[in-house]
Amino acid sequence: MNNANRSKLTVQGAAITVIAGTEGDFISLTDMVQGFQGGSSLIEQWLRSKDTLLFLGAWEKMHNLVFNSLEFEGIKNEAGRNSFFLSIKRWIGVTNAKGIIATPGRYGGTYAHQDIAFEFGTWLSPEFKLYLIKEFQRLKEDENRRKSLDWNLNRTLAKLNYRIHTDAIKEHLIPALVSKEQVGYVYASEADILNVALFGLTSKQWRDANPTLDGNMRDYATLQQLLVMVNLESMNAELIRIGLTSGERLTRLNQIAIQQLRSLHSINTRGLHPRDEPPHGLT
Repeated sequence: MNNANRSKLTVQGAAITVIAGTEGDFISLTDMVQGFQGGSSLIEQWLRSKDTLLFLGAWEKMHNLVFNSLEFEGIKNEAGRNSFFLSIKRWIGVTNAKGIIATPGRYGGTYAHQDIAFEFGTWLSPEFKLYLIKEFQRLKEDENRRKSLDWNLNRTLAKLNYRIHTDAIKEHLIPALVSKEQVGYVYASEADILNVALFGLTSKQWRDANPTLDGNMRDYATLQQLLVMVNLESMNAELIRIGLTSGERLTRLNQIAIQQLRSLHSINTRGLHPRDEPPHGLT
């Protein structure tokens, strides 16, 4: 699972990891049990219950096209016996279940889809479940605010201004009869002038430093940075037209980026992120 999509909830003093995935959010059951006597063994105790298996089977049949219903029936028939034991590994391996995931490594543990995690929360403590749901809802509201109209509007403005920027490149930087590969290289170089001016990194350097993240650095930019990027794209297009070299433009754009970010930092505007810093590198 992608470490880049991890968030933390605090529920009754316990730090609980949530991982956003393409098929929903997965909550760490391992983290959920840390404040309860019995710890991780509670997960397997919960899994032994026939009511738990009925719930898990119903969830998998609803969401999982490759769920092995035949093997599930065999496990369900065993449940209730004193000798019955079911590990997470066996549950996943035998039934092809996808609602519960066991991950190794530093960030490893047992994760369950939010529907299943809430059901596990009920088994642990109804009060704990209610606080878990409350904090989970708060997390989703925060995520929605980060994807608000202001952010998307400014991302769109950045894309529109980038068209102006690339038109200037076509007119002034690309010689006739170049190959598509050469055109792409020139565009990439110009994009990286803006990236270095604002973020202090080329796109490759950012990808190498963030191998688990999808998209590019602009997808993770804050509102402040996007506002400055809009201005830099327009300014770079004009600097190209008046004939400045790439080095001259990079230096000037970096100075502008620093000045504008400092100005934005001096304004306490709702929606701006305190973690923004002026770009490092060229000064």
